[in-house]
Amino acid sequence: MADFITGEILYFDKPLRWTSFDLVAKVRWQLCKRLGVKKLKVGHAGTLDPLATGVVTVCTGRATKRINELQAHTKEYVTTLQLGATTPSYDLEKPIDATYPTQHITRELIDEVLPRFRGRIEQVPPAFSACKVNGDRAYELARKGAEVQLKAKVLVIDELEVLRFDPAAMQLELRIVCSKGTYIRALARDIGEALQSGAHLIALRRTRVGDIRVEQCMQIEDFQAWLERQSVAPPPSLSNPV
Repeated sequence: MADFITGEILYFDKPLRWTSFDLVAKVRWQLCKRLGVKKLKVGHAGTLDPLATGVVTVCTGRATKRINELQAHTKEYVTTLQLGATTPSYDLEKPIDATYPTQHITRELIDEVLPRFRGRIEQVPPAFSACKVNGDRAYELARKGAEVQLKAKVLVIDELEVLRFDPAAMQLELRIVCSKGTYIRALARDIGEALQSGAHLIALRRTRVGDIRVEQCMQIEDFQAWLERQSVAPPPSLSNPV
C-alpha cells in the first residue's frame, strides 16, 4: 500500500522544457486529488534544467526529510556540446553571443584536454543557475540583466567519456558521471575554453541518479493512471474519523 503521507520516493523522466518545480507541482496536484486533501509536502531531490530531460527524484510527505541525503547520490548524464560558439546561459536558453575558431579541434586534442576535468576539480557555477546570491536565485538576477558573481565550488567528475565526435558539425557527445553540485553547462563552458574555442550544450539527459536509471522512471503523463491503480493509505483525518 502506498502511503504518501508517511512518505514515498518516486522517480520521473522529466519532460523537455518543464522545470523541476513544474514536475513537483503536477505530482502534488494529482496526489492531493487522489487523497482528497488540500495540502501535501512534495519536493524534488536535485534540480534539472528546463532544457534537460531525465531522472528527477520526487519525495512526498515525511520522505521530504531525505532530500539532502538523496541529493548526494552520484549522477550520470549524456550531453552534446556544440563547439565553436557560446551563449550566456551555456545552453540553448539564450542565443549565441560569440563564435570561435574550430579548425584546430581534433579528436586527438579532445583526448588530450578531457583528463583535466576528471577527478576532483573546481567549477564556477553558471549565472543562470539555482545558486543563491544574497537570498536571491542567481538565474532570477541574471534574467533581469544583473551581473552575477559566483564562487568556485569543489566537485568530483568520476567518469568523462567521449561517445561521439562529429568534426563536420563540431559536436561532441559525452557521458559524465559526477558528484552533487556539478553543472554540466559550466563543464561545457570550461571544456570549450580548454579547447581554445567556445562551447555550449545543445542536449542534456540525466540518465542515472544513484542506482536508478532513466529506463526505470515514470513518465508524468502516465502518473494519474498509475496512481489510480495503487492501493493508497488514507490521510490520518480520514483513516481515524472523530
